[in-house]
Amino acid sequence: MGIHRLNHAVLYVSDLARSVAFYSDVLGFRPVAMTPDGFRGATFLQAPDSTNDHDLGLFEIGAGAGRSTAGRSTVGLYHLAWEVDTLDELAATAERLAAAGALAGTSDHGTTKSLYGKDPDGLEFEVVWLIPADLLDDSALAARKQIGRLDLDAERQRYGGQTRGGVGISVPA
Repeated sequence: MGIHRLNHAVLYVSDLARSVAFYSDVLGFRPVAMTPDGFRGATFLQAPDSTNDHDLGLFEIGAGAGRSTAGRSTVGLYHLAWEVDTLDELAATAERLAAAGALAGTSDHGTTKSLYGKDPDGLEFEVVWLIPADLLDDSALAARKQIGRLDLDAERQRYGGQTRGGVGISVPA
């Protein structure tokens, strides 16, 4: 059996307290007590509805750290993507990101509806809702080759705000 999912990600940040506050206040992550005794400058976080041990590790490297140049002048990670269960939660996340000045954009990728955000260090991430397998149609599948404008209100009317996303795709049916 091969790899079947991403277990966690670890990010280097310039200000640990600021990053923990962002991921907690804006995205709902919660710190978990698993930092090794005597180890300073790290916090481990769990996503709001996760059963995983931890989903994100933040390691502070100090205020003098420069911003990431990945994708502009160096190779590196572009973004991480986290999945939400409903379009209503995606809309609420968009509002929180916008209020924090962290919403970098939105996209309709056909089978996925995406928000893009940037954390306090400018590290980009995606928050996504996936159309459940039983609601996929030819138009959604064809639109995967395009990047369209996301209209969350129209998507909620089409699929329902409380429809659980990813069922039969990323969530077992």
